[in-house]
Amino acid sequence: MATYAVGDLQGCLAPLQCLLRRVAFDPSRDRLWLVGDLVNRGPDSLGTLRLLYGMRDAVTCVLGNHDLHLLAVAHNIERLKKSDTLMEILQAPDRDELLDWLRRQKLLHHDAERDIAMVHAGIPPQWSLDKALGYAAEVEQVLLDDTRLPLFLDGMYGNEPARWDENLHGIPRLRVITNYLTRLRFCTADGTLDLKSKEGLGSAPPGYAPWFSHSQRKTRGQKIIFGHWAALQGHCEEPGLHALDTGCVWGGEMTLLNIDSGEYHRCDCNEAPA
Repeated sequence: MATYAVGDLQGCLAPLQCLLRRVAFDPSRDRLWLVGDLVNRGPDSLGTLRLLYGMRDAVTCVLGNHDLHLLAVAHNIERLKKSDTLMEILQAPDRDELLDWLRRQKLLHHDAERDIAMVHAGIPPQWSLDKALGYAAEVEQVLLDDTRLPLFLDGMYGNEPARWDENLHGIPRLRVITNYLTRLRFCTADGTLDLKSKEGLGSAPPGYAPWFSHSQRKTRGQKIIFGHWAALQGHCEEPGLHALDTGCVWGGEMTLLNIDSGEYHRCDCNEAPA
């Protein structure tokens, strides 16, 4: 039995299948962790969701911003953007079961036995892992609430509040939790977000730095697997951190990590059909 984690899929089904073949992945025996952004921008978001749903008992998944966007569009089609490649899912006969499975996924996962956390984007420096798990659970509970879900999905868009405050409540509280866990790249030491800069480590605005680089980060030393930041190209020098988004949907590679051995496997779109 082996446990693997894979970077952002974004509907790139062929490279995923390439990697699973390469390690002889068997869902009856092995396990697959997903860092989120399963869908959108790539060529086969529907096929990707169907594959994962078909082996869902072997899958551990956290949600990314594109996954939440899909749920929002499914509730309000006006949210659909020109660059989205989600219509095939929305028109599929099995859309309801796929979307219901998706909304039941976590925003933050922690494997206590391995003491490894997995999140799509990151954990702000002022949160401990326990705090982050508690805040993530607040959003996860709303995703399962048929009454509250549409209001959340409509209100989650936006960059404010830019910093966490325990006194926040309602949609602003849920929005900043969601932004931290699914959109975070740069922030200040107190967790003030910059959600506009998307390039590499050197592109931080003055006073900001990568979330994982702050010296007083409360999760420093914690093993964390994350995605979202393709411009890192998988490079993160912080001990214990694994950056798995290597930009497959942008012409780069898809990265698969054997969580226990530390071995990496990579496949790009050109070699995937082989």
